[in-house]
Amino acid sequence: MLKRLRENKSAQGTLLALPTTLWLFVLLIIPLFLTLIVSFGKRSPDGNVIFTFTLDNYIRLIGFSSDCAAGQATCFDPLYLQILWRSLTLAFNTTVLVILLAYPLAYFIARAEPKKRSTYLFMVLIPLWTNFVIRVYAWMMLLRKEGAINIIIGTVAHWLGFNFVPFEMLYTPGAVLVGMVYEFLPFMILPIYTSLEKIDNSLYEAAADLGANAVRTFTKVTLPLSMPGVVAGTILVFIPVMGTFIVSDILGGKQVILVGNLIQRQFLDARDPTFGSAASLILMALTLIVTYFYTRKFGFGEEIVAA
Repeated sequence: MLKRLRENKSAQGTLLALPTTLWLFVLLIIPLFLTLIVSFGKRSPDGNVIFTFTLDNYIRLIGFSSDCAAGQATCFDPLYLQILWRSLTLAFNTTVLVILLAYPLAYFIARAEPKKRSTYLFMVLIPLWTNFVIRVYAWMMLLRKEGAINIIIGTVAHWLGFNFVPFEMLYTPGAVLVGMVYEFLPFMILPIYTSLEKIDNSLYEAAADLGANAVRTFTKVTLPLSMPGVVAGTILVFIPVMGTFIVSDILGGKQVILVGNLIQRQFLDARDPTFGSAASLILMALTLIVTYFYTRKFGFGEEIVAA
């Protein structure tokens, strides 16, 4: 039997993939299937699930209620659609800002001397050694009225002879955006750096021999060859931002509600797992659709894995 296994490459691959497949099936496929079943159920008065088939949770998510069938004129409430749109907008803005900040830094590291690259990458990874929540709380100390940012601005304004009144930056959409950009910046730097580092220097020499200046070399050589890293980084940033709730919960307070906060509160506070499950599946579907069309538009598939 072992001899036949050694000769059968397909069986070897199946055997090697079997532990991972079982692990994913138990921890991903089965929970998703259970979440799907619960999303079509109803919430009992004591917060348990009544297993039945109803679309009320999905109808509620798009703004309607079951009372609409009774002929009510004002049965549409876009609250949850606004939360979904806010989450999608924040994820888009975060991803764009992270790309704009990460690309120059990744380019600088990739073009640095080989001895210095490890030091620069080490500095990029240092923030990841600290707990995610602690880093978010650190921004609270910076953004509040008595925080370091207001103190620095006030000191400079005093030196210049201006009267400065501290302003509240905490618990605003801008504070949430700053926190998101800070938290997910390394996840964009690393894949872009990987793509840039793989570019052969002979391509730059060929572009120079053909008379291309620095701008044309960047647009015709560097940027196209580094796009797989940009796409991979976009996926690593966009998907977590769509579902995270810690940053908006701490830096946004009750003022900035995202779909991640909605799901968390349905499971923990409202004790409505049916509606929380429906919101989770809608979030997953929306994220997959956006990611699919994004990768299709740029024409990258295998390159994302390579990056």
